[in-house]
Amino acid sequence: MEQLAQNDRVAEPAIRIVAARLGRAIDANPRPLAVALLLAGLVVRLFKASGTYLNPDEAMHLLAANQSSWWLTYKASLTLAHPPLLILLLHLWRGMGRSELILRMPVILAGTAACWLAYRWLAGIFGEGVGATALVFMLFLPSSIQLSAELRQYALLVVFEVGAAHLLEVALAKNSVRAMLSSAACLCLALLSHYSAFLVAAVLGTYALIRMLHRRPPLRIVAAWEASQITALSLCYFLYVSHLSTLGRNFGGASALRGFMGDEYLNHSYFVPGKINPLVFVFARTGGVFQYLFGQSVVGDFAYVAFVAGFVLAFSRWRGALLRRAELVCLLLFPFAATCAAALARAYPYGGTRHCFFLLPFAVTGVAVAVLAAVRGRVAGGILTALFVAGVCNLFLSPRSPYLAAESQSRRHMSDAIDFLRQVGPETPIFADGQTSFLLAHYLCTAPVTFDARVEGFVGFECGGRRVIVARTFIFTYRSLRDQWQLMLDRYRLAPGARVWVAEMGWLPHSRFELSDFPGLHLEPHHFGNNLEVFQLTAGQAMPAPELLPNS
Repeated sequence: MEQLAQNDRVAEPAIRIVAARLGRAIDANPRPLAVALLLAGLVVRLFKASGTYLNPDEAMHLLAANQSSWWLTYKASLTLAHPPLLILLLHLWRGMGRSELILRMPVILAGTAACWLAYRWLAGIFGEGVGATALVFMLFLPSSIQLSAELRQYALLVVFEVGAAHLLEVALAKNSVRAMLSSAACLCLALLSHYSAFLVAAVLGTYALIRMLHRRPPLRIVAAWEASQITALSLCYFLYVSHLSTLGRNFGGASALRGFMGDEYLNHSYFVPGKINPLVFVFARTGGVFQYLFGQSVVGDFAYVAFVAGFVLAFSRWRGALLRRAELVCLLLFPFAATCAAALARAYPYGGTRHCFFLLPFAVTGVAVAVLAAVRGRVAGGILTALFVAGVCNLFLSPRSPYLAAESQSRRHMSDAIDFLRQVGPETPIFADGQTSFLLAHYLCTAPVTFDARVEGFVGFECGGRRVIVARTFIFTYRSLRDQWQLMLDRYRLAPGARVWVAEMGWLPHSRFELSDFPGLHLEPHHFGNNLEVFQLTAGQAMPAPELLPNS
């Protein structure tokens, strides 16, 4: 025992020496560790994207992309609340295979590349320590992992957003026209990815103007920047005229962005005069942004404080010309201020929602500055602290609606549900809400479907000899199911005694109710995990009176 204790005393200084040398090596050159972390982040995203079925939004995007021509694909993209880039990309990529991992691969690669570009961008402005610390947050925060492993627009938006910012810095540092034009190309691609890029364009445009007033670049650089701004503004105008204004007419103006496809959970992310004080709204919703980005409510609140501290520290250290500090204000505060102003004008949501995911690079920058100050500028300490914080966020996740747990989204559950529906006789129709129809069109059907809207208030399609009737309701509730059921029986003239399978797939509001536990009915539901259920109703059977139904 004495010998073991002696060996431990000898080994402890050796471990400290090795750790100290490793820390100094990382401080001197963090790039190899940054590459290793990037590969680890890619592996995490590949794991996250494999083994789970598509959520309704992913299936909706894939359905829009599954057209016979590029023109039809573009026209289908106009029915969604986002610009067309992702849909056009999926139209090209869908031939690579039908597995979820293959379909999600472009988004996975874009999300990973965004982390590296953010590292290069921030390291050039704030130093390697801040860049490497921010890289860890970008790679391993739950929101970043989640949205880099889904068929959504956000990973594309962020990779082009930080690409535009990084190339702008390169253009101004090296007086490179090519880099400036490349930055403009990235900005245009961001605008074609998601409409929050309108806010990004305002931020980067203002920041570039301040930077050029400070640096006084050659005339050719200013001319290239002006050309890029004209191009970006022209693209914004085209998107507004060809798409946004159409959505406004069809869905009630700004509500196209507030409540498209039934996103009622966004209502609290818009300022309502008389309901909440504007200052309280700004403070609370900014906290919600950090809670969402960090994926953990308590850690998000601490990150909010750290961001403010990081800004104050950076502002106090950036001595010199007033324009130099204005650059910092524009870089860290203006993105939040612009989004908040849009929410106050009820034009864009602001709060704990994925629609504010584009703020992630700016948020983690301020937090990284504070973290690096806390570890006295040690790059290794910043990386370890960021890894610890990200680990806590993933271990103690605070999910936000709509949410599908990984175990509930297992691909096996979807396979079982589809096998069950295929065993049902083709003479029995399937009744579904909007979100379920997207999943059925992808998983139940082996060929592209054609929707039939001849029956007023409903759409339908044939799938393997089975008829699917879709209500114009994104997610069924007790009341909407009852009302849509009665209307469907009348419009489709189903005879009394006819049986119909009701399928509900995707974001089930199980925290409030289960449709299969319909009040007053004794159903025998078939559950496939927590978010897939199928049960049978019969035409002519008694339904609960409206006053007996819950408000949900």
